Amino acid sequence: MGRKTPPSGQVFDPRTDTLRILMTCIGRRVSLLQSFRSAARGLRLKSEFIGTDTTDLSAALQGCDIQCRVHPTDHPAYLRQLLQVVRKHQVNLLVPTVDLDLLLLAQHRPRFERLGCRVLISPEQTIRICQDKRRTYRFLTQHGFGCPATATVRSVLQRQGAGRHVKFPCFLKPWDGYASKGNAIVYNRKELAFYARRIPHAIVQELIVGRELTCDVYVDFTGQVRCVVPRQRLEVRAGEVSKARVVMEPEVIAEVTRLVRVLEAGPGVVTVQLMITGAGDIRFIEINPRFGGGVPLSIAAGADFPQWLLREVTGKSLTIEAASIQNGLTMLRYDAEVWLEQEC
Repeated sequence: MGRKTPPSGQVFDPRTDTLRILMTCIGRRVSLLQSFRSAARGLRLKSEFIGTDTTDLSAALQGCDIQCRVHPTDHPAYLRQLLQVVRKHQVNLLVPTVDLDLLLLAQHRPRFERLGCRVLISPEQTIRICQDKRRTYRFLTQHGFGCPATATVRSVLQRQGAGRHVKFPCFLKPWDGYASKGNAIVYNRKELAFYARRIPHAIVQELIVGRELTCDVYVDFTGQVRCVVPRQRLEVRAGEVSKARVVMEPEVIAEVTRLVRVLEAGPGVVTVQLMITGAGDIRFIEINPRFGGGVPLSIAAGADFPQWLLREVTGKSLTIEAASIQNGLTMLRYDAEVWLEQEC
């Protein structure tokens, strides 16, 4: 695909300038916002955080210094609104937090960079591979990475082509889905036909049984993989991890590093999901070129992604000691509240 190192944007002087960071679709990413704030304080940077969302009733939006309400990501005016926010507030760094606007940001990254704003985004071709599970499967198999056998619904029902290699029970999901929406396990042909009529853009995958790991990968601004933190998913709620534990397994780290390098993902944090079978084989199941929902665990374990990013953005030296990551650290999530006072 041919990586190009993105321009550095505005020349930032930490003695006089305020670092302005825009987080799009900020929603419930309170912990991520707080981690960036903590990193800015630790680096003694004057900072200002700007958030966008489609509603004022967004928990993380309430923690931002500037709150911007925008149209949904598929609205024709969304891009124009983001560019206006960047121009008006002289944003230095744009951090996407969900899948919804990744492709749009990658396609229009030069427009943001001309305004002096670095966009934390992978190349467009990389995002297309990650967001289309059919392309993901082709990419993984072409480059020799383990992954579940994947086929069309019709080929599985007719036991033709790739469908002959997918056995029941199997996994049904949309090829363009996210956050586990529309996923289902089906146990026979009748169930497959039933769910396939109700799940748009459905594909069928081999059901992998084993340990599920999610890896947070830091890619620096030159495209080098600098740190991989695997965390075992112990419990998932509504598609997002609620209990997890850091497991620094060398074989997993090496294979994930190879994957992200070949994919040419980054800069920033890339999230890679995989299964480890009972035989110890690694099977990649998902790649998300953005911060994952469980990234607070990796940050707490010592992989201070926000600090590393702010160091790079402001031209500070960056030293990463992967050996200092706290192996075995466990995260148990719970709900918290944000209170808004308003007159009836």
